[in-house]
Amino acid sequence: MIRSFAFLGVAATLAACAPQVPDSGRAVAQAQAQSASQTSTFNAPAQVAATPLSGGLADPSAAVNPSELAALGIGSGAPVGLAQAQAQQVPLEASPQNPQPALASNPGLSDEQSFTAVSSRETIESDAERRAQQIAQRQVVMPSALPQRPSDTGPNIVEYALKAPNRKGQEWYSRSIFAGQGKFQRNCATYNSPDAAQRDFLARGGPDKDPRGLDPDGDGFACGWDPAPFLLAEGGN
Repeated sequence: MIRSFAFLGVAATLAACAPQVPDSGRAVAQAQAQSASQTSTFNAPAQVAATPLSGGLADPSAAVNPSELAALGIGSGAPVGLAQAQAQQVPLEASPQNPQPALASNPGLSDEQSFTAVSSRETIESDAERRAQQIAQRQVVMPSALPQRPSDTGPNIVEYALKAPNRKGQEWYSRSIFAGQGKFQRNCATYNSPDAAQRDFLARGGPDKDPRGLDPDGDGFACGWDPAPFLLAEGGN
């Protein structure tokens, strides 16, 4: 019994020390009622005074300068944006119905092949007169006899090529053992062509003699000269 009274006393002491917890539900209801009792009023905004444009509201197109609209391609029927870019790149269609393109004036080009240009400035009479002037200025050059070949031109290499007993590279004449390649290349370099070397070779006693070493292989042809083109021209082999 004493224990029960002691427990009740301790519980009452703890309850007195605990803080008071407000009734949250009642506080919320009171706040809602107070908000409902207050009425908020709003004033209508003042009306904005509209100033008519220079062209008047009855003519909307006059609200903007027409030149500005034309620059943007508005109101004039001109394409704008992508349509404008596409309109500026018109492909050229080849057709006989297309008009002839205008030719740029170029004084360096002749229009003698243009019937329209010639017929606009020439007549049958003027054309006949011009042709007569051209005939009068024509010069006829009469053929003359060919000059005679002098007899002192040296050995005839063509005749030698046609009468040679051998072909290029085929040894036919004896040569000195001292006719080396150095002498051959050095002396052949003094001629401007193999024909000139062969002509001088024959004039110095060739093909039997070769004082300058122009024919070290003994075929009778100096500095690589070849009689084959002359034989081919004659029809030989």
